[in-house]
Amino acid sequence: MSEQNSSAAQRGPFGPGLTIASHRGFGKNVAGWPENSLPAFREAVRHGVPWLEVDVRRTRDGGLFVHHWPSVSPDDGRFVSDLSTDEAHKAGLLALPDLLEVVPAGVGLIFDVKTALEDALLPPSQDTTALLLPTLEAERTRPLLVTSFDPASLLFVGREMPGVARGLITWISFPIRKAVPAAARLGVEVLSAHWKSFGPNGTDSAPHHRPAGYAIDIAHRAGLQVLAWSPALEPAAELAAAGVDALVVDDVPGALALARRLNA
Repeated sequence: MSEQNSSAAQRGPFGPGLTIASHRGFGKNVAGWPENSLPAFREAVRHGVPWLEVDVRRTRDGGLFVHHWPSVSPDDGRFVSDLSTDEAHKAGLLALPDLLEVVPAGVGLIFDVKTALEDALLPPSQDTTALLLPTLEAERTRPLLVTSFDPASLLFVGREMPGVARGLITWISFPIRKAVPAAARLGVEVLSAHWKSFGPNGTDSAPHHRPAGYAIDIAHRAGLQVLAWSPALEPAAELAAAGVDALVVDDVPGALALARRLNA
């Protein structure tokens, strides 16, 4: 690891080498393991994953649930933010406290704060991010990272929970040349970028792109750690070779095997 990478590792939540986090439990759309279900998270832990990515949504009465989409399911169009906590339980959603009861000590948690549209009408002290603060305080004995697409959420966590690492998530294929300075200027510890952001893609029409390793080196020199989300194994290996610090993955066994090889 370079001196620049070592400096970034001391500031961010991830240790030296490549870190793997499981996506939505045991991965998105993995056969036999419904995403964001308790069995899926248990399976990820059983495989020895060091970090879990945990989607966090609120109900109308302030309950926190582990759910990716704003609505309950493709067949159930009710929005989670319109449900009561009791209704969310009855809909089969996983309550955040129920997940935390089974996560072993020492396993890191990436809380992906999914702000609701209605959070725009609430004061910062009452929105989704604020509701998560007691959980962050209770879980500070383990590695933690709070990520969000919403920069205001990350600034709020920085003010209210100093010392808890934060990561700016940028959208699918969002250019890495824009993502790195945005995260650095925001003052967070981690940039969480979609895997297609690191090179040419169908969204970014720029005629020329810096190599992924160049952008990651700039991020490290700016004090950031870099997390890439949702790559398949082949691009995951390429991003690992380029120097990313962490991967959020759907193929948990394959990515763990990759990390063991690279970290040996």
